[in-house]
Amino acid sequence: MPTFGSMVVEGRKNLPKQGPLLIASNHQSYTDPAVLIYAIDRPVWWMAKRSLFKGWIASWFLRQVHVFGVNREKQDIAALDYAQKLLDQGRAILIFPEGTRHPGALGRGHDGLAYMALRTGAPIVPIAVTGTELIPHVLRTPFHFQKLKVVIGQAYSLPPSTHMDKKLMLTMTNRIMRSIAELLPTEYRGVYADAVTGHVDLKK
Repeated sequence: MPTFGSMVVEGRKNLPKQGPLLIASNHQSYTDPAVLIYAIDRPVWWMAKRSLFKGWIASWFLRQVHVFGVNREKQDIAALDYAQKLLDQGRAILIFPEGTRHPGALGRGHDGLAYMALRTGAPIVPIAVTGTELIPHVLRTPFHFQKLKVVIGQAYSLPPSTHMDKKLMLTMTNRIMRSIAELLPTEYRGVYADAVTGHVDLKK
């Protein structure tokens, strides 16, 4: 990946080498998983929309690279239970909390990651990816000819809570998204730009 273009990774020391972990990254393009595999120095499991598992070839390949499906239309208890099992085994799970790609600017986060963090107590590591939105096709990833950058932030944990209502989910989701936005250049922060500078309270 660094051969045909620039590939910079900052903050690898912030990533715990072992133990349960939730990794939260922004999502620029279909090439993000390959870039993140290069950047993250430990095996990673991935949560992705169930519709990607079409046909036995796609399903087989996705499972080989540690991808498991989730129904994004409703709370998927089976997917959450599987994620809990992986975390109990000390695995790292990477989730794109935006739910889909938002090239060039951070989009609004969904509350699934916050729910998992509060439910399991697993620490969160925020990651910011830039440059992948300029790669025209996933097959061009090894020959991207772009300036790609991955910034890995410091791990943190959400405060424990016995009552998880919508207000708490929104507050914790905004906290996670702000931690990603803080690692991004200003022009990439999207809907969380003002939250980083302190001009708006996303709890409201």
